[in-house]
Amino acid sequence: MTDLAPLTLTTPTEHPFAVFVRILGKGKRGARNLTREEAAEAMGMILDGAVEPAQLGAFLMLLRHKEESAEELAGFTDALRRRLQVPPLAVDIDWPSYAGKKRHLPWYLLAAKTLAANGLRIFMHGAGAHTAGRLYTEQLLGVLDIPLCRDWAAVQVAMDNRQPAFMPLADWAPAFQQMIDLRNILGLRSPIHSLARLLNPLGAKVGLQSIFHPGYQAVHRDASTLLGDNVIVIKGDGGEIEINPDTLSHLYGTTAHVAWDEEWPALAEQRHVKPASLDPAQLLAVWRGEQADSYGEKAVLATIALALRGLGQPREQAFANAERYWLNRTT
Repeated sequence: MTDLAPLTLTTPTEHPFAVFVRILGKGKRGARNLTREEAAEAMGMILDGAVEPAQLGAFLMLLRHKEESAEELAGFTDALRRRLQVPPLAVDIDWPSYAGKKRHLPWYLLAAKTLAANGLRIFMHGAGAHTAGRLYTEQLLGVLDIPLCRDWAAVQVAMDNRQPAFMPLADWAPAFQQMIDLRNILGLRSPIHSLARLLNPLGAKVGLQSIFHPGYQAVHRDASTLLGDNVIVIKGDGGEIEINPDTLSHLYGTTAHVAWDEEWPALAEQRHVKPASLDPAQLLAVWRGEQADSYGEKAVLATIALALRGLGQPREQAFANAERYWLNRTT
């Protein structure tokens, strides 16, 4: 009878990223938020490609389920900023555009063009047309003569020429774009959709953010305060940075680490009728002064005023300058 050799068992080494999945997913009593430092370490591993696909999916959906804290958002942003190599470009306004519009035309694009035509340096960024039935900034760049910039040199040229500079997220943060693209695999948007609004990669004087989900605007404002950024966060129309003139708007601001709140009343006495269809050519016609649109022009003026408010102008002055800027735009 032959003696069998004893079976040797080895315990596999735990993947270093597993600790972050465990922190978020350890059940109702055991789970907790990540600290800012933990969030930065976790996102750093993701950006460095040191995470397994299953871990990434679990991590993003656990964050989605519990909702991100201000400290987590700040930590994620820290990780990206440490890895970004960007030139020292002067920027007035960071303008993220990730939601797309489906009820009204994207009038915010005329606001951005007007501000740029009047000398303000605007950096816009977005992540493509990821949801059917919406109009996205990227789809309208050619119609409105807004430069599509594929590198930082092109961004500088556009801003020097008094145009908004739009650069796709994929060209400066490809790992973030890949996470956004997981939407059709995971079946839900990940927290990266909202995180992208915080990034302000060029350190603009003010960042404008639109967060559609109620109660989450203050979290983004708090995250920006932690990062030392000046911002205004609103619930913009359709999720884009655009004031809806038919409703009251609440502004969640932070300036020099001091948080503030402001409410702007509706600009229209009664709600406008939603258009039956969205025709991008109408944007160009209004820009050229060939056509009037009550809703659109009020939205443009209020959105220009929003940007000027973020740069420190009081509301009344911001609206007065918005009207002057609109009249002085180059058509």
